[in-house]
Amino acid sequence: MESFIHETAILEDDVAIGEGTRVYSQVHIRKGVQIGSETLIGEKSYIAYDVRIGDFCKINAFVYICNGVTLEDGVMVGAHTTFTNDRFPRAANWEVSEILPSARTEEKMLTRVRRGATLGAGCCIAPGITIGEFATVGMSSVVIHDVGPHLLVAGNPARRLGYVCRCGWRVATFVHGPEFDLKEQGVRCGNCGSALRWKAGGEIECLADEA
Repeated sequence: MESFIHETAILEDDVAIGEGTRVYSQVHIRKGVQIGSETLIGEKSYIAYDVRIGDFCKINAFVYICNGVTLEDGVMVGAHTTFTNDRFPRAANWEVSEILPSARTEEKMLTRVRRGATLGAGCCIAPGITIGEFATVGMSSVVIHDVGPHLLVAGNPARRLGYVCRCGWRVATFVHGPEFDLKEQGVRCGNCGSALRWKAGGEIECLADEA
């Protein structure tokens, strides 16, 4: 399957686009970006230099992805989502006598969105954040702390609301009460039948229904 690049999209030097990836109108992709196979980049999105995006991702319209961001395979990014990377942002030096460079410095931090995670429309992601596998961030959330695998978070700032299956359905809720303990008992998804539970070593696993 051939890739598709809309005639109005801007691709700078050394951009790598995988097979079957589609880049829609007025997208701007800076130099050194690497995008995997069968990924969709929605119109008017901006991807800064050296960003890494995996296979089977969906980047909706008007998304801003700054330098230092990595999206692993199967990540969904809702429209108007913004990533950030600078801990101490300033336009000019403290004397306000010259503009500061946009090139990466030691103050700029790395962000990673792991495999299968979803960011709803209008999210804002703080610098240096890791969002775990198959986590879901609700729309318009402001994420200032790491998000664990399979967690559902939402709000400003984003708070833990429950767990989600790899299919996206909520399988446990702990709003206004104790967190559901996957260590004591697993929980089965009412949609796909997968079982979500902790495994040895403190990681979460999601197993297909064997019934």
